[in-house]
Amino acid sequence: MARPRTFDRDDALDVAMRLFWEKGYDQTSIADLTAAIGISPPSLYAAFGDKRRLFEEAADRYDRTEGFTTAALEEPTTRAAVARLLGDAAVEYTRRGQPRGCMVLAEPHLGAHRAASRRALTARIERGVAEGELPPDTDVEGLVSYVVVVLSGLSARARDGASRAELAASAEVALAAWPGPPG
Repeated sequence: MARPRTFDRDDALDVAMRLFWEKGYDQTSIADLTAAIGISPPSLYAAFGDKRRLFEEAADRYDRTEGFTTAALEEPTTRAAVARLLGDAAVEYTRRGQPRGCMVLAEPHLGAHRAASRRALTARIERGVAEGELPPDTDVEGLVSYVVVVLSGLSARARDGASRAELAASAEVALAAWPGPPG
């Protein structure tokens, strides 16, 4: 008869998510994970399969619990959506009690997550062009790349210790380059 698990799987995922967020996939060992979660390696393997599967579950959990892109892109205008995205990044990347910056932007192994976010941002900007918020000759891919670069920079600066106010000021400067009249 199998013994019941002696840990909460959701709590373990939260711990693993934060560890991967702080250290990255490659720098996080099984020993780090088992010590932080408080379980043995066999229990970790029984619950999650292997380190890679645990990482993928932790990344999905990050998207569900820490992600703010979807809500921002639901703003009524494209400019408001990007303003909220950049503003929320300044807040979320510096929130107390969590690792700084963005796990998805910082982690090389999360390219599929970055691509999904990029597709959502592209769709929102294309909608802005179609609805006449942005000029018809808008370089959508260039604008998407610009926003992604700004978000990546905000994340990197947060990891380097930048304050929320510094990130918010950078977001405001970046938004000043938005095509069309200010919001």
